[in-house]
Amino acid sequence: MTIDNRIQVVLIDDDPHLRQALSQTLDLAGLKILPLAEAKGLAAQLERDWPGVVVSDIRMPGMDGLELLTELHAQDPELPVLLITGHGDVPLAVQAMRAGAYDFLEKPFASDALLDSVRRALALRRLVLDNRSLRLALSDRNELSTRLVGQSAPMLRLREQIGALAATKADVLILGETGAGKEVVARALHDLSNRRNGPFVAINAGALAESVVESELFGHEPGAFTGAQKRRIGKFEFANGGTLFLDEIESMSLDVQVKLLRLLQERVVERLGGNQLIPLDIRIIAATKEDLRQSADQGRFRADLYYRLNVAPLRIPPLRERGEDALMLFQHFADEASTRHGLPPHELQPGQRALLLRHTWPGNVRELQNAAERFALGLELALDNNTPDGASSAPVEGVSGGLSEQVENFEKSLIAAELARSHSSVRSLAEALGIPRKTLHDKLRKHGLNFAGSASGTSDDLD
Repeated sequence: MTIDNRIQVVLIDDDPHLRQALSQTLDLAGLKILPLAEAKGLAAQLERDWPGVVVSDIRMPGMDGLELLTELHAQDPELPVLLITGHGDVPLAVQAMRAGAYDFLEKPFASDALLDSVRRALALRRLVLDNRSLRLALSDRNELSTRLVGQSAPMLRLREQIGALAATKADVLILGETGAGKEVVARALHDLSNRRNGPFVAINAGALAESVVESELFGHEPGAFTGAQKRRIGKFEFANGGTLFLDEIESMSLDVQVKLLRLLQERVVERLGGNQLIPLDIRIIAATKEDLRQSADQGRFRADLYYRLNVAPLRIPPLRERGEDALMLFQHFADEASTRHGLPPHELQPGQRALLLRHTWPGNVRELQNAAERFALGLELALDNNTPDGASSAPVEGVSGGLSEQVENFEKSLIAAELARSHSSVRSLAEALGIPRKTLHDKLRKHGLNFAGSASGTSDDLD
């Protein structure tokens, strides 16, 4: 059990009369208080970022004020602790101040002195937590940019959405093609959340045999079915206090979907063969590569589960929509592989860059990572021949023919690669290539390429 964050002051004194009088003083000042008769167990009930202050008598049976101060500051050295002392305890209080106590009040003290000290301590606590949040936000931003590499608009938007959702309790539905990085996004959501110290349990529903999926997810009691000789804790229960990532949720049977819907709604799990409802404090992150709305319309996925999951959707853009992110990612993975294998890094040549840009990456980041690994090992940069419409399918390097033909092929591949990116006008396309619009118009016609970004690709948009 944790102390509610609405509590501003925890007051500890074993004298019931003084505790009541101080409680009334703080209550009349509009402060939310929690009066306690002993200090034992308090630290375990306070989260590190609890936004209040502690006021405690020094001399108490059991755990005294100095022991409490030591225990609280072992958890959070910046938590303000105010100590109340008797007349003969002033040297002890000075010792406590040196140990990190925020303030001490010598009995008898005026009510205003207590209120002034508590209010200053609360103001300091707010400042500490604001600075802590700012540092965490900056750290999270840096961490996200190293996990989810790229500066394209879709990736900037995705990182912003992850940052906004991570701190919430909302379940999340991740939408993305195979190899797009769904588990990377799920782990980022977990690691940037308040559940970061809890377990992160990842399970691929598509990899589970139908005969074991319910036992794997929900657990079972002894004798629940043939071969169930002892109790098994399921993945949902094992993830209690943390996050469960359920990939390929579209592959779950309708029967299992019913149980998942109940778990999402009631936050309880019942093991197979058992009667006990086990409460869960868990966040569910589901992922799919399919259109679940379409699957629901076709009766392959429960519509009520789809609507329950679709509260906070996150779409991971495929690599073909991310422009030059492919080059940044490729170099990132290639450098990592070079370091891992103890090899000198290789530099991408212009023809190789063009080849990477015009490739449509059907396997997304996973395919690119494998290609970068081969490149770091000094192997040929060979990609599947699935270039965009109108792009040359000939290799950029090592092509046959004379110099003129190679130059023509290279020019065509560069323009085709830029065409594959999103451009709203011929003007923006020409600026990206660094050539006048009239020149671009001539080269498009020469190479048989078409600009389909907008109606501005007509002659009235040219020099």
